[in-house]
Amino acid sequence: MAQLPLILGLLISLAYFPLTSRAPTWPRSIIKTIPLLAFSLAAYAGGGSAYLVAGLFLSALGDFGLSRDGDGPFLYGLSAFALAHLLYILHFLGLSGAPIYDAFTTAPIPALVLVGLMVSTELWLATHTGHLQWPVRIYVIIIGVMGLTALALPFGWTVIGAGLFIISDVILAVSLFRMSDTYHHRLKAGYAIWGFYIAGQVLILLGGLPAPAIS
Repeated sequence: MAQLPLILGLLISLAYFPLTSRAPTWPRSIIKTIPLLAFSLAAYAGGGSAYLVAGLFLSALGDFGLSRDGDGPFLYGLSAFALAHLLYILHFLGLSGAPIYDAFTTAPIPALVLVGLMVSTELWLATHTGHLQWPVRIYVIIIGVMGLTALALPFGWTVIGAGLFIISDVILAVSLFRMSDTYHHRLKAGYAIWGFYIAGQVLILLGGLPAPAIS
């Protein structure tokens, strides 16, 4: 039962690629929102945890917010993703049964690199976000803790998915706050953001489902 919404979400996510750098429109926002709604349905149908189902659903709301113009929709989208990451933290803790600090023993180098990345955002990101500085800082902490929680898991789809999600958000942060609208690599950045994001979410989904759900 999980296969159909998963495939539907993947197909619609492919349809969004040409729209990544287009101006906001309602059809564009709807197309961007549907894939994660479908993934959330796949998680529910496949017996995923309530935290996983809700995290994917909130990600869909975040996609909608970030697809619109203005600070209000941006903060709405950022808040939805922050809540999604908090739910992913609870989901990952349920999968691992280990405390977050176990990441520094199970995967010490990636964990230290992630902490270094979080700290470095004070230099290359926070000072460029204007009045959004504190919401962005809080988000960085939450997604960083999400990544550390994933690293406490055995290496697999969930760990890779969380890493791809973080890579997508790093590129998104650079695109939003450090790139000019006329920068010649902006189109490529849009493709990379969406590609890493969808791949990350799909792997988080697959890593959280029992094997028979997708066989």
